Amino acid sequence: MIPVPGYEDQAVAVFGLGRSGRTTCKALSEGGARILAWDDNPDTRINAQSEGFVLTDLDRADWSAIRALVLSPGVPLTHPEPHRLVGKAQENNVPVIGDIELFTQAMAALPQDRRPKIVGVTGTNGKSTTTALIGHILKKAGRDVRIGGNIGDAILGLAPPRSSTVFVIELSSYQLDLAHTLRCDIAIWLNLSPDHLDRHGDMAGYRAAKFRIFRHQTAEDTAIVGVDDDHSAGVMTRLRAANGQAVIPVSSGRSLSQGVYALGGRLFDALEKSPRPVLDLAELAGLPGDHNAQNIAAAYAAAVRLGLKPEDIAAAIRSFPGLAHRLELVGTYKGVRYVNDSKATNTEAAAKALASFEHIYWIAGGRKKEGGIGALAPFFPRIEKAYLIGEAAEEFANTLSGAVPCERAGTLETAIDLAARDAGAGERSAPVILLSPACASFDQFRDFEHRGDMFRTLVRARIGNA
Repeated sequence: MIPVPGYEDQAVAVFGLGRSGRTTCKALSEGGARILAWDDNPDTRINAQSEGFVLTDLDRADWSAIRALVLSPGVPLTHPEPHRLVGKAQENNVPVIGDIELFTQAMAALPQDRRPKIVGVTGTNGKSTTTALIGHILKKAGRDVRIGGNIGDAILGLAPPRSSTVFVIELSSYQLDLAHTLRCDIAIWLNLSPDHLDRHGDMAGYRAAKFRIFRHQTAEDTAIVGVDDDHSAGVMTRLRAANGQAVIPVSSGRSLSQGVYALGGRLFDALEKSPRPVLDLAELAGLPGDHNAQNIAAAYAAAVRLGLKPEDIAAAIRSFPGLAHRLELVGTYKGVRYVNDSKATNTEAAAKALASFEHIYWIAGGRKKEGGIGALAPFFPRIEKAYLIGEAAEEFANTLSGAVPCERAGTLETAIDLAARDAGAGERSAPVILLSPACASFDQFRDFEHRGDMFRTLVRARIGNA
């Protein structure tokens, strides 16, 4: 737990009592703050009370006495309209912040010689893999590393740092919107494609939220930027024109005169000298698919900037086991591979999964996002059949009509049963049953982890009982 100083004997409102909200309350309490905790969900309030939290209805609170409102990242800040408590805070000139901002304030309060390094990772896709990969590389090198934010533990629930600590933080656009003073020693921008537009209004708003990761960097810091999409190439141009921090481009498909890039199945280091190959990507069982090349390039660049040797970085990447819910091989039965890619909550992420395999029996659907799956048409020839679940099933069926055979399975369990029947009866070599939904999970599951865990449980039960 990282105690949060600066609010001693002052009232701080915490709205949203999920994992990060409850951790925030504890960290503020350890720093001496008086907590006014609330959640609109009655079940969440009951759970919080059962853990000993004292609740305060913030609609009835005296906002003139509140020092700050700490908002759960999932609560609307600006779009489609501000949450009512955001409005109350603004009316009373109460700052609206998140737990990343509290973490930043706690780090700033440390003596200069005890402040840790901070590596922040953002982007539409690949954040979790890149964050975990950097953490893995640093651990293999014997560094004191903490991983958190939008992955794993809530940031304030991590152990307090030592002077040698490196925090590697996954940062969503929601979290960055609520972080006002965050300064990353190394800030990583992987890519940008349409996502969360309901929360940011449009692409300009989404891009602006992500760009906050660079906001407080200085000439002593480093920005690592993927340059494979137009939005991100523009970010690179903007940062270089500002002539501030060091800027390192990374690419997963083209050579760079300076930076780190993947080409022809190899990773190249062009940071200081002529490009030289440092890693054969075909060796990486835990990072399948061409799309992971960008994640690897960014992680490699970050590790070099943190002082690690290229050969040690390459060895650590080879030993990376991969992440749950991200092209996770759950099992193989009678030649059929079952792959859990539940983290693919948008079309861009699903495209990367579909590009990684042939002879796919695809489980897709859930709560749709803007744009549908029409952009996946180039990958339709790889799909033997689709099994559609959740709210998006009908729309997806219409898009696939005439191009991909499909069944409306309704539930995940039924989809697995149907896919196993067809994959087992087919004559295709190395068939893959792939859960890569291209949708949010909230119509049938708590989150993408719940969906992926259910897939894993059902598959292993099926394999075990066969």
